[in-house]
Amino acid sequence: MRFEEQRVSGCYVVSLDLAEDERGFFARAFSTQEFATAGLVAKIAQITLARSEQAGTTRGIHWQAEPHQEAKLVRCISGSVFEVCVDVRPGSDTWGLWTGVELTADNRLAFYVPPGCGNAYQALEDGSEVLYSTSAHYAPGAERGARWDDPAFSIDWPIKRGIVLSTKDLSWPDIDKR
Repeated sequence: MRFEEQRVSGCYVVSLDLAEDERGFFARAFSTQEFATAGLVAKIAQITLARSEQAGTTRGIHWQAEPHQEAKLVRCISGSVFEVCVDVRPGSDTWGLWTGVELTADNRLAFYVPPGCGNAYQALEDGSEVLYSTSAHYAPGAERGARWDDPAFSIDWPIKRGIVLSTKDLSWPDIDKR
């Protein structure tokens, strides 16, 4: 695996090293040893699968408060999504910055979101599926969020019309209104 740090401190695009032959390929998608060597959280507590039926479906911005903060490793296994990491960690040198990458079933990239950062994604195709591993179990009382279109972050979402959002995601306040 290769780890490419993004502009949000601690956020990485993770690429696979494919061993290919006439049958196809084989690749290690996760290794506690390689993640720990790269300085990343190397624990998986939960794996979640999410499907977005319609392109433009936007989920997030979500994170969990201490002591339930979680690292996430996100991979698109069907279709394509625009995956975003937003730095909402108090005192962070990159607070308020976001970074994003297109994850597709074909490019096989993964996106590592460090603990304390917000996670969001937008489906770019109908029927897109995302598989993500988290380092901590979901704790409903620790769930936090910000609006997907919060002006403090100014995320440049690829799809700007026909956005599909949950009632919960529509109700999150802007980060500066807390």
